[in-house]
Amino acid sequence: MKVIICGAGQVGWQIARHLASEKNDVTVVDNNADLVRRATDTLDVQGVAGFASYPDILDRAGARDADMIIAATYSDEVNMVTCQVAHSVFAIPRKIARLRSQSYLTAIYSDLYRRDHMPIDVVISPEREVAEAALQRLSAPTTFDTESFMDGKAQLLGIQLGEDCPVLNTPLRQLTDLFSTLRAIVVGIRREGTLFAPAPGDQLFTGDQIYVFAEAGDVGRTLEIFGKAPRKQERVVIVGGGNVGLTVAKELEAQPKRMRARVIEKNRARAENAADALERTIVLHGDGMDTALQAEANIDRADAILAVTDDDKTNLLASVRAKAAGCPMAICLVNDPSLVPLMAPLGIDAYINPRATTVSSILRHIRHGRVRGVYSIGDAEAEVIEAQVLNTSPISGKKISDIGFPEGVLIGAVQKNGQVIKPTGNTRIDEGDVVAIFTMADDVPEVERLLQVSIDFF
Repeated sequence: MKVIICGAGQVGWQIARHLASEKNDVTVVDNNADLVRRATDTLDVQGVAGFASYPDILDRAGARDADMIIAATYSDEVNMVTCQVAHSVFAIPRKIARLRSQSYLTAIYSDLYRRDHMPIDVVISPEREVAEAALQRLSAPTTFDTESFMDGKAQLLGIQLGEDCPVLNTPLRQLTDLFSTLRAIVVGIRREGTLFAPAPGDQLFTGDQIYVFAEAGDVGRTLEIFGKAPRKQERVVIVGGGNVGLTVAKELEAQPKRMRARVIEKNRARAENAADALERTIVLHGDGMDTALQAEANIDRADAILAVTDDDKTNLLASVRAKAAGCPMAICLVNDPSLVPLMAPLGIDAYINPRATTVSSILRHIRHGRVRGVYSIGDAEAEVIEAQVLNTSPISGKKISDIGFPEGVLIGAVQKNGQVIKPTGNTRIDEGDVVAIFTMADDVPEVERLLQVSIDFF
């Protein structure tokens, strides 16, 4: 597949890295020649320096025979014009645009993106993706990662195992026997920094970070089995009143079970904007790292702090100070993946990588076959792919034990006729079933082949 990626920043670079590793023909376009050079030096991609919205630049990038264009520059307007030029001049069949301004995303204006108006096939909003991820973390406070699949009927839970976990040193095969009615399965383990898909004989140890697929009704029981007691979430302090913090605060206000939120924002204009937009949420103007301001926000009585400013270090330090003041849970927004190893030593419970959430969202619309969702784990180490099984798929009509999955691939859940079941070796995969597959990054192409990769399903 030939893909043009406009914008060589963090998101563009990461998407290029994903697609190039899967042997796609990728060209990166950016008006910053240094960013283009970084992409071409570190990835197997071609590069063109120039403004992505200019027809001659897109022509040089190979737009005449491109299958897809992904407009992910820092400017919404450039992204929109790029898609228009790609459609009107080059007839590129698939156009994806990243739009950050909330005004462009309001539902009442969605008619704007019709083919005969502004022809954008998929609109991605990083702020909305990150806000949704933050709300997911708040809804499962004892996990460090969580994502919903199968229309909310199944969840992927990231759980840090402590010394009080009752199933330590127990082979996973034995767990299945002990909890035969539990619809949950361990699909990934991170041990000493290395992520892998476990075998039935593998055991769990203190300090492991595990990824578990659980049917929605069994999430509470699953967390208890792995040593996580239920925790109430009633008060939250949000550091950062930009698009992400504001979206989260609005969602919390709209929930039936009200959660009391307080927002701390350093920029006066943004703080005033947040105060005008929110009805019941108190907005404080000042530095989220300031101990006195955190005390004014009653951080010692809060159930969680959510630090979502655009500065990683501010988020980390604000979280550390909140934990020191007695806040039991800290969730951080972190752009730099090299800071992730600091989370555990600093006592930060969960983190959100906006690059990973945006990349996951874009990958969902790039993958072949009847793919309904893609979730990127860690620093692009693994993916969870949710897909509907086609009748032409090599796995259709076979038992799981008879499917030649690579070692780094596990099926976490199967949905048959609307019901989520826990997969076993004897589970038969039929046409129309929805499967959630955990796969290490190197095995993604083989999983796509087993899901019947075909350009027909774009």
